[in-house]
Amino acid sequence: MIGRLNHVAIAVPDLEAAAADYRGTLGAKVSDPLPQPEHGVTVVFIELPNTKIELLHPLGEKSPIQAFLDKNPSGGIHHICYEVEDILAARDAMKAEGKRVLGNGDPKIGAHGKPVLFLHPKDFTGTLVELEQA
Repeated sequence: MIGRLNHVAIAVPDLEAAAADYRGTLGAKVSDPLPQPEHGVTVVFIELPNTKIELLHPLGEKSPIQAFLDKNPSGGIHHICYEVEDILAARDAMKAEGKRVLGNGDPKIGAHGKPVLFLHPKDFTGTLVELEQA
């Protein structure tokens, strides 16, 4: 069902400094910051030849990323994202297997302009999983 790894998301306490590290120290191609108010984050994408790194920074007081950073002040890996061909079919398959889809189960539009869903980390060896329609 899952396709390629779309990105690994890293929560960061300082988006500008983290982007500068990837751009300057590592020589990566770094996108401009992209606010995602529906998700409570600002994102920056680091483009790699085979995937992307998504830097996440809180946007607004109710950001789930702020809660993550409160527990992990230095930041860290927040989630991984896999591509799927059909997000609704993937959702239904996950539910049929007893896996928990976060939120109300309806896809939201993610930072790439495509539908996304998140799966409960307790169902995937402690890893928050994002599914994105390819």
